[in-house]
Amino acid sequence: MDSPSPQFAILVGGGPAPGINSVIEAATIRSRLCGVDVVGIEDGFKWLMKGDLSHTQPLTRQTVSHLHFRGGSLLGTSRANPTKQPQDLSTTFTSLQKLNVTGLITIGGDDTAFSALKLAELASGRLQVVHVPKTIDNDLCLPHGMPTFGFQTARHMGVELVKNLMIDAQTTSRWYFVVTMGRKAGHLALGIGKAAGATLTLIPEEFKGSTLKLAHLTNILVGSMIKRLAQGRSDGVAVLAEGLSEFLDQDDLALLGGVERDEHGNIRLAELDIRKVLKETVTQKLKHYGIKITVVSKNIGYELRCADPIPFDMEYTRDLGYCAAQFLLDGGNGAMVSIVNGHFTPLPFKEILDPATGRTRVRMVDIESESYKIARAYMARLEPDDFTNQEALTQYAQVLNISPDQFLSGFQGTPST
Repeated sequence: MDSPSPQFAILVGGGPAPGINSVIEAATIRSRLCGVDVVGIEDGFKWLMKGDLSHTQPLTRQTVSHLHFRGGSLLGTSRANPTKQPQDLSTTFTSLQKLNVTGLITIGGDDTAFSALKLAELASGRLQVVHVPKTIDNDLCLPHGMPTFGFQTARHMGVELVKNLMIDAQTTSRWYFVVTMGRKAGHLALGIGKAAGATLTLIPEEFKGSTLKLAHLTNILVGSMIKRLAQGRSDGVAVLAEGLSEFLDQDDLALLGGVERDEHGNIRLAELDIRKVLKETVTQKLKHYGIKITVVSKNIGYELRCADPIPFDMEYTRDLGYCAAQFLLDGGNGAMVSIVNGHFTPLPFKEILDPATGRTRVRMVDIESESYKIARAYMARLEPDDFTNQEALTQYAQVLNISPDQFLSGFQGTPST
């Protein structure tokens, strides 16, 4: 009996990101042009790990044509995690075998990459697996200077939103606290804040290795407001990475409501209302000093994930989709797709693992980099020099109608380095 013809499958895991459809389109067309059938797996690993083979759709050149213009995902997505239970991973592999899948393209972030890695290990060569790195958080360990796809579009859309809020803040003499996505790293928050010229941006990397107290965050924000008031401005926009919540002291975290976790054990940061809590703590501290400023909290993230990709991500994701398919066509297995200096460079799964955690490595913002230092230089924040400059110190104290010594005792130590 002849062996079944090779067939590739494509699935999407994790949250949406601009450019998913473009990867699906490019990978499908490249495979079809080489005579390989392609099946789309709906909702990530959700149905495969249950042994349900009905949630699939054939992908052809006709069904994916011009898909690269559209946001969202033709195949849907989910955070279903086949690595939690050995049986789930085994059932996933068996499901793919029953579908006659010989090569699998996974599209997702670090959790999906880890699932792909474990599936490749289980298959032991019986299934080719390649992963396409996707996340607006930009936190996968790609070569220096290479973003994860979707990041640039999300940043572009985020800058437009923050720019409008900055104008509104100036017009109405108020402050906005804008929380952006970024579970572990602050790339998106910093990218938006720096490009838009927000008053200040706070990211988790500033506090790595220490427990972050809510009072410390409050002091940073109030200090920024005082500095602005001393400059004659009662408005501002603070961009905050949602991942700050993961560094908060456990007692402080309880103030943000019940902590829910997803299938991968991650805190559902979108459910934590850090915006509301910071708005309240900052407003209370200002009120203590007799200062009334309107603070409005906003969360931007879901607005960014399914946006139509900008040309950068359209082109980038078509390249990634092509390279993923070509990697399988050439017999490749067990790697993540990357492009370095215009050349396709597969990153073997074993090279993207963090030996300390056994999980995929996370790329953090380098706060020692020139890029971060420039961003910090343009922020209106209390810095160490502010506490040694007697003229500035006197101005800040006058804003609060207290003595310079009282100001020092209340705010010195707030700057994070």
